[in-house]
Amino acid sequence: MWSPAMRDAMVWLRAFDVMRRNMLDPHMRHHPRAYKRTVACVLLFLSACTTAPQAPTPSTPPAPNAAAGSAPFQPEMATGWQSKTDVVTQRYAVAAANPLATQAGLAMLKAGGSAVDAAIAVQMVLGLVEPQSSGLGGGAFLLHSANGNVQAFDGRETAPAAATEDLFLNAQGQPLTFEEAVVGGRAVGTPGVLRMLAQAHQQHGKLPWAQLFAPAIGLARNGFEISPRLHAQLKADRHLRKDPTARAYFYQANGEPHPVGYRLRNPELAAVLQAIASQGVDAFYRGEVAQAMVRKVQQHPSNPGRLSEEDLANYTSKQREALCFDHIAQAREYRVCGFPPPSSGALAIGQILGLLHRTPASLTPLANGVPDPRWLHLYMEASRLAFADRAQYVGDPDFVMAPGGDWSNLLKPSYLKQRAKLIGPSRMLQVTPGVPVRGERMSYAPNPEQPEYGTSHISIVDGQGNALAMTTTIEDAFGARQMVKGFLLNNELTDFSLIPRDAQGRPVANRVQGGKRPRSSMSPTLVFDKATGQLVMSVGSPGGAMIIHFTAKTLYGVLNWGLSPQQAIDLPNFGTVGGPVVLEEKRLAPAISAALRARGSDVREQALTSGLQAIVRKTENGQAVWVSGADPRREGVVLGE
Repeated sequence: MWSPAMRDAMVWLRAFDVMRRNMLDPHMRHHPRAYKRTVACVLLFLSACTTAPQAPTPSTPPAPNAAAGSAPFQPEMATGWQSKTDVVTQRYAVAAANPLATQAGLAMLKAGGSAVDAAIAVQMVLGLVEPQSSGLGGGAFLLHSANGNVQAFDGRETAPAAATEDLFLNAQGQPLTFEEAVVGGRAVGTPGVLRMLAQAHQQHGKLPWAQLFAPAIGLARNGFEISPRLHAQLKADRHLRKDPTARAYFYQANGEPHPVGYRLRNPELAAVLQAIASQGVDAFYRGEVAQAMVRKVQQHPSNPGRLSEEDLANYTSKQREALCFDHIAQAREYRVCGFPPPSSGALAIGQILGLLHRTPASLTPLANGVPDPRWLHLYMEASRLAFADRAQYVGDPDFVMAPGGDWSNLLKPSYLKQRAKLIGPSRMLQVTPGVPVRGERMSYAPNPEQPEYGTSHISIVDGQGNALAMTTTIEDAFGARQMVKGFLLNNELTDFSLIPRDAQGRPVANRVQGGKRPRSSMSPTLVFDKATGQLVMSVGSPGGAMIIHFTAKTLYGVLNWGLSPQQAIDLPNFGTVGGPVVLEEKRLAPAISAALRARGSDVREQALTSGLQAIVRKTENGQAVWVSGADPRREGVVLGE
């Protein structure tokens, strides 16, 4: 329910928006009296803001690293740049976010395992050595290719059956701040990554299930050295210490994290992994481990949640149809495949690339190794259009109908051609969702902008030519800051809209509902040569809503600008989620920011901590090889043979 104060606030904001748009309308200047009245009203509104009813927005910044205004929030802090070079391999390659995880995946490939076998081993180690990003307590999307057949395995977390759309509203009907929502049990969804990996292994695994857990079990029992990145994240986090179990594991008696290089052992997680290895995933979804998760969630002293043993026992992963679209670059036609809803990633990337193709962007090369401001302006305008559609339409397809019943309607050439006409030499004053199916009425309210977090990415190709791109998450760094049996629980439910309805009572497509999967930006992507069906590329990244831009940048760099994967990954990061244009700090010349501002953009600079992994098929001396890159902004590496 909306309180009277909230309804009043929305009326004030709508009135102000009308006045603002009138004031900015160039036609108003031909009517001096009306223009002066509008300016006066705007000034009167602004002077009254200190006493006017407040709109339902968070009262505190969602996270300590959040940029001012509506700049995109970054899930993990920057911890320095580690220069890397392309890695060339002949048979197979593994790219993951931590060297120990990459080594585990390589060991499976050397033993004759498949890409899926390697991904399972990588994920189990990542949950131990990079616990801030993913683990047993979270979810994942896995895109797999075998003999040209692309499958999308959905291990996204689900809302508990008892969850209702008012989950993130307080007693007064106002939305909680992000931090109020995330820390504790309230935001914990039913974990899905393990059930999904078991489903993928049943179809594509070659090695015994138990063998895939051996590297992680050994590291958990014998210990691993805390990396500089994990140490920095532990030191910066304000909430993890509040959980007694997590504090005892990650921190010293004085409250400081264990130092870099400290050997951290996790016997509890080793026991859980051993049980899963020998008994299968029911050892996680039923029995002692499931009961421990439910107790932790439901008995949180200040912010309990609704996860139940039935939710865990009944969780099912889903196999969906990959969302594919065509992309033409350098006179070559590609088939780009990504994950369908509940992920918004492939849709947004497809729209951005499709809109750029219908602008002069394709004629703009790199300038001195970086995008020039003309191209960046077109990219940002295309992104704003894509994110407006994303906010309006995308949600769990089991609950939300696609426009015209088909998500590809948002990627139709005729629709993108129509939307591209809105892009001009200056920033659009207002961006609204499009109407991809003529005559179809919009029944949902747009999803209000809010932070998204988390994730890690894995790209693998095996010796048989099978490939995967898998993005995995517990959402915010360290998730809900609740540790159970050696692993952390997710806070994935904050990927739902915290505000379920607008002032008119229209529901948001991505609102909380029992059993529903929250919208995601995760963008695991596989690219194929359309003429031959040959795999060309596997790519993806962590980074909240900015995942879409990190992945799109790398795709464009490789396919359109002819860069190697490492060169494309190394390009400065940039993007917008509908608000300010954000550029990676200290990576682009001041003249570029000035040129974008001259076109009407609000430009900010901040750390943009992508974690890209990319593997690209190339031909060298007549022989096909894999050329791979890992993000210098994180600890990831590529290994192979």
